[in-house]
Amino acid sequence: MKKIHIVVIVLIALSIGAILSTYGDASTYEGFRVAAENPEKEYHVVGVLNKEKPRLYNPQENANLFTFYLIDEKGVESKVVYNAPEPADFERSEKVVIIGQMREGYFQANKILLKCPSKYNEGQAPKG
Repeated sequence: MKKIHIVVIVLIALSIGAILSTYGDASTYEGFRVAAENPEKEYHVVGVLNKEKPRLYNPQENANLFTFYLIDEKGVESKVVYNAPEPADFERSEKVVIIGQMREGYFQANKILLKCPSKYNEGQAPKG
């Protein structure tokens, strides 16, 4: 075998190993029930803010504590604890994606992604 063949085989093996290692660590989209069944694993949970329950953020008391209630796409509600400030326009978001792990009685979010309402009215044809 030529040296170039050996180098190519080694590079392919390293690439496959890198892909498999990132695949095993990748979090997945699920609801609160699945996250509660696997508290050691990180999940993305998509849902809507429950506006009937309180959002708690008091920057004078603790600027890095924000709690709220989210209803996932399967209709399951959970308290969410986020150890960072409340994101801007949080209450106006259409959907919320939280990334983190389920703990006993709440979801510990490491990151929050927001889908804000469109500034354009849906269903209206553009003028012109």
